[in-house]
Amino acid sequence: MSKTTVIIGIVVLVVVIAAIALLMGGGQEDTTTTQQTTQTTQQTTQAEAKEYKMSIVVGPQSPWGQAAKMWAEEVEKMTNGKVKIKIYYAGQLFAGKQTNEFQLLSQGVADFAIGSTINWSPVIKELNLFTLPFFFPEGTKKGDIYRAVDALEEGETGKMIFKILEEKGVIGLAWGENGFRQLTNWKHPVKTPDDLKDLKIRVVGSPIFIDTFKALGADPTQMNWGDALTAFQQRAVDGQENPINIVIIPYKIYEFHKYITVWDYAIDPLIFAVNKKTWESFDEETKKIIMEAAKKAARWEKAMARVGLDDGTALKILQEEFNYTPNITDPIAYLQEKGMEFTFLTDADREAFKERVASVYQKWVPIIGEDLVKTALQDIRNALGIEVSIPYEFQS
Repeated sequence: MSKTTVIIGIVVLVVVIAAIALLMGGGQEDTTTTQQTTQTTQQTTQAEAKEYKMSIVVGPQSPWGQAAKMWAEEVEKMTNGKVKIKIYYAGQLFAGKQTNEFQLLSQGVADFAIGSTINWSPVIKELNLFTLPFFFPEGTKKGDIYRAVDALEEGETGKMIFKILEEKGVIGLAWGENGFRQLTNWKHPVKTPDDLKDLKIRVVGSPIFIDTFKALGADPTQMNWGDALTAFQQRAVDGQENPINIVIIPYKIYEFHKYITVWDYAIDPLIFAVNKKTWESFDEETKKIIMEAAKKAARWEKAMARVGLDDGTALKILQEEFNYTPNITDPIAYLQEKGMEFTFLTDADREAFKERVASVYQKWVPIIGEDLVKTALQDIRNALGIEVSIPYEFQS
């Protein structure tokens, strides 16, 4: 082997070793870069994650409170923790004054809320539509009255209401429900308006309730719920009105009142909503997740309010869609076992009550808005195929 050949061989070997070292060094740099990128991504994700506030007026154990938890957990899960929602139960954000909730939501003090149309109606007058007494028809088939409610919420009426909310800084996403409000008292059965004469009835803090019970000859009195329970126990108040599944059973009203009248005179829908500025801060994918989670939680909550009181649809939804069966699936039988005596009104009975509240319609239809009321009647007509008469002559 010549000296030249040896030198060439050494040079080639040096070049190969250098190339290998360069490649190994490049690999280390890539690994470091990948680690840095991963850390940066994690930091960015943590920076993007934000906690939002949700307001509700009830505690965590009611279907209303459980639906709030379901909504918040679903959003956090589907956004991989980017959107965290902290629930402020029992009116913590508005210091117990329920009628302040909508204003706090519209101002951004709360980002989310599941609000009662009754509590929001002093600010959004159009929401008094749902408490026009005996407005919703029983229809010809069991469950028709609930189909009438759904027709309003899902139809043109619901669109009009959500547009009004948006103009006030709130985006409505889905409809839940407290349920139709029934009458209980400890004195005697109520089947006619005359049976209400001089009965002292606790009502919620919304003016339309005072007007309604005065028109029916009762003695309405407003008080917060804690004071009301004490008044029932002491019989300082004769009766009250509330939904069966959401209030009468959970609060054991049967311990105070023997008589219950199922008259479906008014309903209290819930609105799953978000502050408009908060909503606009989300990208389209996040909006979709929040919307779908709201509708899912609302569907469960609405079914809980109706179970055992409709035509069986609510229980079917709970069992087939949510794999859930409530402890009480026949609330009427349950209350009868607790000693309550039921009075069910016929269509003729309800008409007698409706005639007595004509003054409520004369006052409140113009406040709510004739166009909205007309649209609601049309939505019901389209859904049930029946004409609904109310004690009011439209001016326009």
